[in-house]
Amino acid sequence: MWYIKLSLYLLVIFNNLFMSVKTNLKKGFTLLEILLVVGIISILAGIVILAINPTKQLGDTRNAQRRSDVLTIMNAVYQYSIDNNGNLPPGISSATESCAYATARDICKVTGSTCSTLGGVDLDLYLASTSALYLTKMPIDPMATSSTGGTGYTIYKSSTSGRVTVCAPSAEQGASIFVTR
Repeated sequence: MWYIKLSLYLLVIFNNLFMSVKTNLKKGFTLLEILLVVGIISILAGIVILAINPTKQLGDTRNAQRRSDVLTIMNAVYQYSIDNNGNLPPGISSATESCAYATARDICKVTGSTCSTLGGVDLDLYLASTSALYLTKMPIDPMATSSTGGTGYTIYKSSTSGRVTVCAPSAEQGASIFVTR
């Protein structure tokens, strides 16, 4: 009788051992399952990239930098004017509408003014030099290259209204970035 119990006990042990070996053999993924998962992940990644639209996001980021730079330049010119009895930095005259670091194509879509890409005034001398304390460094347009030879921003004083305008002619996505005071 004891041998029957022992044989049943051994049968249960071998059965459990055999089942665990059998289940261990089935724990891997098939090639088809792996390919399906990779395909689904690829499709989802493509949808996410299209939804995020990195080109637009980067353009918005550069435009935000341009807005900040235009305000910084305008504030520096304003501070210079306050410290110099209302006079603007030399080269920005009310007789003609001149451009500082003129790399403008159409003067930021502000009225009909035009700027020569060869002319301009070096505001760096008056606003960002070691003797001037208005800027630590002259802002440069995020897309400006060293071949353009300027900051990528323009400044002019209207001969009719006497107001100063600083603008970013390289604004992206149809944005018009300028400040007038």
